[in-house]
Amino acid sequence: MKTFIEIFGWFGTLLVLVAYGLSSFAILDHESIIFQSMNLVGALGIGAISFYKKAYQPAWLNVAWGLIAIMALIRIVL
Repeated sequence: MKTFIEIFGWFGTLLVLVAYGLSSFAILDHESIIFQSMNLVGALGIGAISFYKKAYQPAWLNVAWGLIAIMALIRIVL
């Protein structure tokens, strides 16, 4: 289980960084489903490893990050 959470945490970190980079260089639109999905999955990964390691500040930051991504996805789809 520990290995899975570690991998998921690193995967989440990579997703958030790639999404930010692609958006910053106008390769990916911040209003796209792909961008928001990358942020959501990334926040889940970082949040999971943060809660697992009892690092609550980044954990709650990523809960908020994920909720924002969910709200953005709902707005995009509807």
